Amino acid sequence: MKLDGFGIFVKDMATMLRFYRDVLGFEIKEDENTTNVYLEKDGTLFLLYRRTDFEKMTNRKFEYTEKLNGHYEIALSVENYEAVDTAYKDVTSKGAISVLEPTTEPWGQRTCYVADPEGNLIEIGSFVK
Repeated sequence: MKLDGFGIFVKDMATMLRFYRDVLGFEIKEDENTTNVYLEKDGTLFLLYRRTDFEKMTNRKFEYTEKLNGHYEIALSVENYEAVDTAYKDVTSKGAISVLEPTTEPWGQRTCYVADPEGNLIEIGSFVK
């Protein structure tokens, strides 16, 4: 098996689509009014699934964490430490929720965390000074 991409289940498709497209720069791969929206970032497929549509398709009801959640992170890398700081300022000015301001960790990575409008964690980091 080959990893093709990953997806998240969203409550508000329009808000989440705008965030990933306009704030983080993901490219839309198809019509934004579909049940699933395919986006791409640096060659990785990223899918947004509308929660209600997925539940209908699978004939199951799922539980979802509201607000900030710590179930997983989406990790984005940038070229160097300075770019971490710049990216953090850029995405928070466009509406990303600040979780951890840029900091240099003991293992040598400069990293920060933000959250999307539904509370999913996004890390932006670099190991290059």
